[in-house]
Amino acid sequence: MIAGVPHVAGTGAVPVHCILGRNAGPMTGPGTNTYVIGDRRLAVLDPGPVDDQHLEAVLRFANGKPIDWIFVTHTHGDHSPGAAPLQRATGARLVGLLPPEGSGQDPTFTPARQFLDGERIDCGEFTMRLVHTPGHVSNHLCFLLEEDGLLFTGDHILEGTTPVILPPYGSMRHYLQSLEALKSLPLQALAPAHGRVMKQPFQMIDTLLRHRLRREQKVLRVLAEQAGALPLEALVRQVYDDVPARLLPLACKTLLAHLLKLQEDGRARCEWQAWSGVGQHER
Repeated sequence: MIAGVPHVAGTGAVPVHCILGRNAGPMTGPGTNTYVIGDRRLAVLDPGPVDDQHLEAVLRFANGKPIDWIFVTHTHGDHSPGAAPLQRATGARLVGLLPPEGSGQDPTFTPARQFLDGERIDCGEFTMRLVHTPGHVSNHLCFLLEEDGLLFTGDHILEGTTPVILPPYGSMRHYLQSLEALKSLPLQALAPAHGRVMKQPFQMIDTLLRHRLRREQKVLRVLAEQAGALPLEALVRQVYDDVPARLLPLACKTLLAHLLKLQEDGRARCEWQAWSGVGQHER
């Protein structure tokens, strides 16, 4: 994919095109996928960061067709800040969830109203169903294009990597629950915020669940093998000994999410910022 050049991303009857943002990097991979959905009246999903050239690419592709809706999966800086200038240019309605209070996420994002899990938005040519998927962060939404079973997954499911879970506004327990809940939907494909469309949705979901549960077991094993408690920075080097050193700061965040879940389960404890396991006889 080339930034700014639209390509077909649809998998069924409803036209879907992807315009890759110009924000490639360690956290965003090739960049943020901005999806343009529809034929005569359009919706845009995840406009990305503020970038005049990217905004121009989206408007150029629309070619005068009205953009009625802007869907935002969550309010991280690589997803939502571009919504405000796109709305000013088009008058579109913003659909998404407000950033968590105190999170420091995008303060410019103001949805048209309060939206709820399971709501269906009639866009004329197609229908979008809102699916609340907390985990990566608490205000994360996926959007189901009902006519084609195409789920826009934001950062909930990514191609070729696993999302970072970001306490305190993200939760490993909620992430696992959200993944399980997706399996009840009539899915045909997954369209992530970073990477390519994936056409085996249930296989991908099960792979992610297995990966996270295997990592949880590794956390428990490392804790059980320690003579004493370990700080997070020492623990991550053992639990994530299979990832490059440059990724360990990100792995620390997801490891903390695992540990907080295990603490809630009564299987880990934290004292003086050091973590240890809880034996079965102590529960």
